[in-house]
Amino acid sequence: MYYTQEQIDRANQADLVSFLQGQGEQLIRAGNEYRWKRHDSLTVRGNKWYRHSQSKGGAPIDFVMEFFGKSFTEAVEMLTGEKGAAPPPDRPSPAPLSDFRLPPRSTDNRIARNYLTAARRIDEDVTGFFFATGDIYEEAAHHNAVFVGRDEDGVPRYAHQRGTAGSFRLDVKGSDKAFNFCYRGEGERLFVFEAPIDLLSFLCLFKKDWQKQSYLALGGVGEKALLRFLSDRPNIKTVYLCLDSDQAGSDACSRLAEFVPEGLTVHRLVPLYKDWNEVLQHRAEIADGKYIREAIYGLKEPPQEETVEIIRMSEVDTQTVEWLWEPYIPFGKVTIVQGNPGEGKTTFALRLAAACTTGGTLPGMKPLPPFQVIYQTAEDGLGDTVKPRLIEAEADLDRVLVIDEAKRELTLSDERIEKAITQNGARLIILDPIQAYMGEKTDMNRANEVRPMFRRLADVAERTGCAVILIGHLNKAAGGQSAYRGLGSIDFRAAARSVLLIGRVKREPNVRVIVHDKSSLAPEGKPVAFCLDPETGFSWIGEYDITADELLSGAGGNTATKTEQAEKLILDLLADGKELASEDIEKAAADAGISARTVRAAKKNLDGRITSKRIGAAWYHALKK
Repeated sequence: MYYTQEQIDRANQADLVSFLQGQGEQLIRAGNEYRWKRHDSLTVRGNKWYRHSQSKGGAPIDFVMEFFGKSFTEAVEMLTGEKGAAPPPDRPSPAPLSDFRLPPRSTDNRIARNYLTAARRIDEDVTGFFFATGDIYEEAAHHNAVFVGRDEDGVPRYAHQRGTAGSFRLDVKGSDKAFNFCYRGEGERLFVFEAPIDLLSFLCLFKKDWQKQSYLALGGVGEKALLRFLSDRPNIKTVYLCLDSDQAGSDACSRLAEFVPEGLTVHRLVPLYKDWNEVLQHRAEIADGKYIREAIYGLKEPPQEETVEIIRMSEVDTQTVEWLWEPYIPFGKVTIVQGNPGEGKTTFALRLAAACTTGGTLPGMKPLPPFQVIYQTAEDGLGDTVKPRLIEAEADLDRVLVIDEAKRELTLSDERIEKAITQNGARLIILDPIQAYMGEKTDMNRANEVRPMFRRLADVAERTGCAVILIGHLNKAAGGQSAYRGLGSIDFRAAARSVLLIGRVKREPNVRVIVHDKSSLAPEGKPVAFCLDPETGFSWIGEYDITADELLSGAGGNTATKTEQAEKLILDLLADGKELASEDIEKAAADAGISARTVRAAKKNLDGRITSKRIGAAWYHALKK
């Protein structure tokens, strides 16, 4: 079974008087102590016991193991009343115990205590703690100091003997060096030493709250005990390598740091003298308490996790969309106007620019004060095409600006765009066509190249409040949905907040229609038509009943217009001598996606083929005989 260090510590704090009385044992009061009647040479006081006949004593766990014949884990359970847990599933199984046995204990620890406190100058409260837990004791035959290493269940798995006279050192036969002398705290820091003496010396030098953290002696400079300890204690976040200050210690620290699992931080603490016991021996001479020669931080560090910048919606100011032409063209956003070549995109763009410079309007557009417009074109000459058409549209030419590209061609990510907008107070910039401003190294069909460029342009629009219009051509995939007809990556369309499609009506070759094909900021606006008559020139028609897909298919196919569809529907409804009210015809048309306006136009076209008569407040229609 598995017990935490906290449970083990709690077991060793058990009151032995209460424990024995709970077991039904008889105790006799003798001053501040109690004598156990069954072993009259043994006295208990609080959590300490002492057997006077053998000059031997210790803590509650040792007591239960000694006098009740229990194993370590059974003793903890008996003292705390708590069942141990199963070992963590990711903890490797310990090696078999083989023939490992702890050396017999001496009748007392007097010689070992004296060696540690007098010869090694380790404080009595530190040595006393480990003598009490049984992790240090005196071996009977030669009076060596024995340092015990236990597994997570508290079972002894390792023992090292250190001579109390001379330089004798030896690991007990069968010891598993994965379980070396240590102290397991509940904190997140582990201090690692070459030998138990160094560990104890360090505790004397840095005694404050030492029991909160963990300490491990390697029994040399091998990594086996370190890896096992970290495997058993996943709570450890920082490892301090406290090896000797010689070259061997330095090399070992570098090597051990590589063994420490990723995600942990490794630092090195270099003792002021060769090792920590030598520092302790000179403690009185170090007046300022600076026992560390050097602290080397960052032998290993976990990858620094990038802090994600978070915007709380509660902190975002609510804003309303400002419109150039509602709901078709917003200020501060990117709008795409696309269509086939020669079908009115540039005409529309120049008419819009002209209106903005004079305070003019488009159908349904609210008047705005005149403002500066930047118009960039890579297809038409400024002098022979753009200026004459602006004059025809009655633009204020002083308010139409062009970024000079004589020395350097402009791209969508060019910083001159934002500078030109802010320096001239422009509220609209038109770039015609998109592909001319992508830059020679950008493939407009690759989303990963298009997306960041559009993101930067959208940021410029938002920062300046300027409406950005990009003129684009359609691809040659006739018959496809309008969403996939734009030239280049679909990310063009995805990045734009509004997309307008301009096309020619097949059966009315002088009519061009602007269809609102995408709107992210408001409901889509109704299609708007204008006329390009060879004799009378440009004129607005107004609302027009057609969809984007119908406009595209009509440009190259034979799909009937909405008016033609309405005519056919009326004739079908009135077939076989039927007579229907206008209201019923319009209702049937609405179900077919045809507006009442289109129905009225269709009836006008069918004037010679249908009759109309008024009955009361309603009009009725029938086919002429």
